[in-house]
Amino acid sequence: MKIYNKAALVIIGMAASTTAFAPTLPALRLSSTAVFAEEEAKAKSSIPDLPRKDIDYREVMMKAIDYQPGAADTAFAKKYRGLVGAEVKTVGEAFAEFTDALGFSVNALYKSMVTDLVGTTHLIVVNARFERDPVWSLGILTSLDLLLKNYPEQEIAAKIVTSLFTSMDMDEAQIKADAKELTDWVQGKTKEEVEAALAGEGDSILATTANKIKGEEFWMYSRYFGLGLLKMMDIVGIEQDKDEVYPVIELWMKDKLGKSYITACSDSDMYFRIKGKLEMMETMMKEIEIREKKRMAERFEEKAEIALRQAEREEEFNKVAADEAEEKKKAEAEKKEKIEADEKTNSFQ
Repeated sequence: MKIYNKAALVIIGMAASTTAFAPTLPALRLSSTAVFAEEEAKAKSSIPDLPRKDIDYREVMMKAIDYQPGAADTAFAKKYRGLVGAEVKTVGEAFAEFTDALGFSVNALYKSMVTDLVGTTHLIVVNARFERDPVWSLGILTSLDLLLKNYPEQEIAAKIVTSLFTSMDMDEAQIKADAKELTDWVQGKTKEEVEAALAGEGDSILATTANKIKGEEFWMYSRYFGLGLLKMMDIVGIEQDKDEVYPVIELWMKDKLGKSYITACSDSDMYFRIKGKLEMMETMMKEIEIREKKRMAERFEEKAEIALRQAEREEEFNKVAADEAEEKKKAEAEKKEKIEADEKTNSFQ
């Protein structure tokens, strides 16, 4: 019992000693100036002096910052101030326009992909910062060619492309013309010549596009621009492998155009992943097609054999029938001759 009492005294003593060394916090006191400022703020505020749980803090914040769209004193707000209040087409409306323009049901294997394509492209083009250029045009056509090249009905695949541009309020012919002009220029060029154009040297279509991008503070990158760069790499002979194109994209985006390269490199990785899956699917579809053709050939061969056997049987039957008819005819002729011979014999008698 005494041991427990001593232990209790030791613990109490330690607690007292620790509180003795603990820092003491001074009481918070508001100066008269702060109190006066608080009262003045309450008098000016239109917010009722309600309990804290009944205050709409969002309303308080909005009134405090007095936010007005496009009214900020910044370069970004000044540039896009004219778009305040503009009506923007929704993804649902864009897809409805796409469906009406298409007029066909999308193949079940491609339905999810086409839906994602319409929605993603719409969100890109309705952004205030978006500006179409030849590299972007080349990129979206490259993407569509990759995704739809194995579509079962190619005439419907072409209609899907047309309907997509229609729902985006874009001129398909102009997009194809811009992409062709760029590819015609890139044809026969070296990697160094393309890089010089991306740096803004010369008056080519690519150099003009690069200078415009570098001069635009709020230029917006999108995945189709990155795919356009990949297509140019393919044309100049750069190996189409993600490990090979990554440093090239970094060089072109960062050093030549002066823009961030991280998203472009990520998009290139995604492109090669999707391309690999589509090539695998293409191989499987070709194997299935080969098997189906083989089965059809076997079925046709079986039918041909059946038809041949049937023809042989019919030929044999016809031959037997002809022989029987000939024998019958011969027998009748012999019978007739015998009758005539008998009649002659009787007449002589």
